[in-house]
Amino acid sequence: MIEIEIQNETHQSQERLRFAAVPRIGEGIRLRDPDGCWASYDVLDLWYQKAEYGDIWVPYLHVRMTPEDGVQPVPTVAVPAANDHFSGREVQPFTA
Repeated sequence: MIEIEIQNETHQSQERLRFAAVPRIGEGIRLRDPDGCWASYDVLDLWYQKAEYGDIWVPYLHVRMTPEDGVQPVPTVAVPAANDHFSGREVQPFTA
């Protein structure tokens, strides 16, 4: 197992996790968010730094939440009131 430090751009956090293989730039990984839910993250950057002990190089990942898993703005639709006018025509109330 390889211990990797992950720097999360979305949540501005750092944590160390163990992986069987080092993910590559552009790959997606699944991580648990602070609220406990799983989400997809894109690997933005990967680099190695020499550890303070011995001749060991430690991998670091820089990740950001994949856009489709992030909070998306909800599109708003303007629904005119029954007596509003548009282009000179009266708008009828919606009935299901």
